[in-house]
This record gives sequence, structure tokens and C-alpha cells, in this order.
Amino acid sequence: MNATASAQAHERIRLTGTPIGCQVRIADFGDDIDPLQREQLHAYGLSAPHTVTVLQQQPMTVVLCDHVELALEHDVARHVWVETGH
Repeated sequence: MNATASAQAHERIRLTGTPIGCQVRIADFGDDIDPLQREQLHAYGLSAPHTVTVLQQQPMTVVLCDHVELALEHDVARHVWVETGH
């Protein structure tokens, strides 16, 4: 696989832009996320390289992480970067 295909295979997008039903891997948090929120997300299991499934995007982002549904406000979820196509 060439470098372009490899990059496309692991495209990074915001969690808020992930379609419902997609399974994605947590890649990173944006630099603008509040440090306390980052800690809380880690405590809930939302950290690289955990895999989550997006269940809902409105009115909040809801993901399934380790058999637990987590609801995130969009102001938080937009700071979560995920990788698709893993």
C-alpha cells in the first residue's frame, strides 16, 4: 500500500463529524480541550487507541465504549479526533 492509500485508510476526523453507526478509534484530543475534561474522558475510557461506536449525534454525541454508552456535549466531542478505516 502506498503512502496516500495508507493515509486515507486512517483518516482523522472530529468525533462530531463521524456518521452514526461507524466504529472508529480514538486518536487524540485537540489542544483547546479543557484539561479537566481530558481527564474525565480518560477516566471513562475515551483515550487512544480505544475503539468506540457512534450511536447518535443529535442532540448530543453518544458513543458506545467498552459496553457503556457515553453522552458528550458537542462542545466536548468536537475536541475528540478519531481515525476511520482501521
